[in-house]
Amino acid sequence: MVSEVPIVKKEAYHLNALDLLDEINWFEKVIQTRLKIHYGEECEVASIYEIAAPELSERESIYTEFIRFYDLSFSERLMLMLALLPHVCPQVLDVFFAKNQSKDRINTEFGGLKGAAHSGFIPTGETAMFLIAGNDLSKRFQVQQLFDADHLFKIHNILWLGSSPANEPIFCGQLLINDEYVDLFTGGKLRKPNFSMDFPAKRITSTLEWQDLVVDDHTMQQLNDIKIWLEHGSKLMNEWGMKKQLKPGYKALFHGPPGTGKTLTAGLFGKLAGLDVYRVDLSMVVSKYIGETEKNLEKVFAKAEHKNWILFFDEADALFGKRTSISDAHDKYANQEIAYLLQRLEDYNGLVILSSNMRSNVDEAFGRRLQSVIHFPVPKSHERFTLWQKAFSDQCQLADDLDLYAIAEKYELAGGSIINVVQYASLMALNRKENVIRQNDILEGIRKEFRKEGKTV
Repeated sequence: MVSEVPIVKKEAYHLNALDLLDEINWFEKVIQTRLKIHYGEECEVASIYEIAAPELSERESIYTEFIRFYDLSFSERLMLMLALLPHVCPQVLDVFFAKNQSKDRINTEFGGLKGAAHSGFIPTGETAMFLIAGNDLSKRFQVQQLFDADHLFKIHNILWLGSSPANEPIFCGQLLINDEYVDLFTGGKLRKPNFSMDFPAKRITSTLEWQDLVVDDHTMQQLNDIKIWLEHGSKLMNEWGMKKQLKPGYKALFHGPPGTGKTLTAGLFGKLAGLDVYRVDLSMVVSKYIGETEKNLEKVFAKAEHKNWILFFDEADALFGKRTSISDAHDKYANQEIAYLLQRLEDYNGLVILSSNMRSNVDEAFGRRLQSVIHFPVPKSHERFTLWQKAFSDQCQLADDLDLYAIAEKYELAGGSIINVVQYASLMALNRKENVIRQNDILEGIRKEFRKEGKTV
């Protein structure tokens, strides 16, 4: 009896590799044909368009699903492969390094750049026009339309031309492909962006659950409005057709003293909705140099576009603070910066949360564009008691004389400060090689927290 052969589900990267190999083989034939036609050599076909692209109707890779979804034309597929090759099979483009023998120099018509570290050929807009249109001027002008702002490549941030040096032809700019599509077409999934100058935001998560959040009833009621939007916002805009009437996304301001749960709430929204939450590091965004703040912020918004990330701007006063009257050129540019931020906020289709210690610090121009302004006050005594109860490890026990209710009544502390006190008292217990939390340690921890704020017990 012959045993059954187990059916092994192929991984996304394996399916991508198989289909990309076929696409690369097709692309190489196109290059060889284009060069033969260019040099007037004998060729089996009269046009590159006679070389059939691989049939994709039965393929299942992410790459082929993408081609089918956007119904890419012959030229668009060539352009996509040209942009992708330096990342997956750079040696295919080495043919463009060939010198013009009669002039003993590289061929101008091939375009291309050489990277600082990458030793292969880096295609430019000129490379794309040569490959797709050769020397046919009319077709070259037609290829230029693939870089238009209303083409799907640009609309969906798939590929574009990098900036060319000042006063040099536009199409000598590098042909760039979005890193996320490189991820999808190779490994089959998006990598989380790394915190860097190119992406000045850190992903925040929480081990807590929504029921662990302790805020007053009024604050919770307002937070529920955001929960409802996260659940039904897409249906409201798309199925109910409210795109014409409503701005995309949802914007909220959290304001209140430090430690009252603003950052935690942002993280919990992400956990609740299954969305990534990124805390924007404003120290890396805000710049004293004119125009740099917009550039830094654009890096975040461009990366976040179409991913439904929750963006959290902590201490947002630095970015969204009140505008100044115009007294010099720098004030003028600062106000232009604010205008840019207003527009970028309005265009973002996800949840944006601004956080500030004081409501009055945020410019009214932003306030008018917010769907929610939510106050996170210092918790009242019964809320503090709940926070104290939730804060301790299951591995410890409270001393008989430790009265958490009396401590909650007497000492006005935010949730973040309570956690600090619990950490201190727990470490003191461990240092004594026991698991009993003592009142003296709690009180000493409270004194430490009060001293941070210049208060005394």
